[in-house]
Amino acid sequence: MSRPEMPKQMLALTADETMLQLTAGRALGEHFAAPIVVANARHADLVERQLDEAGASPQALILEPIGRNTAPAIALAAIAAGGDALLVMPSDHVIGDVSAFHAAIEAAMPLVMQGWLVTFGIAPDAPETGYGWIQIGDELQQGVNRVARFVEKPPLNKAQSMLASGDHAWNGGIFLFLADAYLQALAQFDSGILTATREAMDKARTEGSRIYPDAVAFAASPDESIDYAVMEKADRVAVVPVAMGWNDVGSWDALHAISELDADGNAHRSHGDGNVLAIDTKNCFVRSDGARVSLVGVEDLIVVASGNEVLIMPRGRSQEVKRLVQAIK
Repeated sequence: MSRPEMPKQMLALTADETMLQLTAGRALGEHFAAPIVVANARHADLVERQLDEAGASPQALILEPIGRNTAPAIALAAIAAGGDALLVMPSDHVIGDVSAFHAAIEAAMPLVMQGWLVTFGIAPDAPETGYGWIQIGDELQQGVNRVARFVEKPPLNKAQSMLASGDHAWNGGIFLFLADAYLQALAQFDSGILTATREAMDKARTEGSRIYPDAVAFAASPDESIDYAVMEKADRVAVVPVAMGWNDVGSWDALHAISELDADGNAHRSHGDGNVLAIDTKNCFVRSDGARVSLVGVEDLIVVASGNEVLIMPRGRSQEVKRLVQAIK
């Protein structure tokens, strides 16, 4: 369902609102300014329309001419933000307990104002090998700890030992820092990104709230993640461990795990009345955008009908969608 013209962020997967709208909704209210959104230029109209519907029109919509990973994307936003504190959120995550998230932000703010770079450590409930992990170090103040180290996506045995140790968290990719503190860290650790993004913004074309960074300048930026470019190298890096119902919804299995289930363990979401019919069916995930899907006497399946495409696979193997995508290409 996630396609180049309609990526996951723009889909309503877990609620009536899209992932982007839900993300923007977590940062509405008196403590938050209007959002700065960094997106692919091809999605400009879609982003504006969805955020307008959510009552979260952006103060700036920065439209990347080319993808250059998270460190340069966040640099563009930090340059636009001036000296403010910047809450960096990927727009395709689920956070079930927004009040816990807000409490974690509040706990972090005193250190943020002192120039610390803060990340949020997700309380782990499984030995996930698909996530980076954070080792939680000494407590700096109540609820906030120094990062002892970042751990790349681990093999299973290492993930199991980190889960058992109790002093590790998943790296959820959500950050909080002063915009200037981030740009200073880039100047120290990856100045090529700072030089390229500053030039791209200096030469940017502006249309209302839309900002089009200069394509040639931005293309010269190194392609690096914020973790590798800054967070793993900087000294004053803190983590707020938080249990907030976080999920990166990276697969249909992940979506089944956070969905409301019926008495037989089925999750079914459809657009239109009665277009999913399940009889003597257990532990299935079913989604349809229109076509009627009927299941009888089956268990542990994922069934997705979107337009004229139908996907059927056993639960537990939804990461293998990538194999299908490659085959279709």
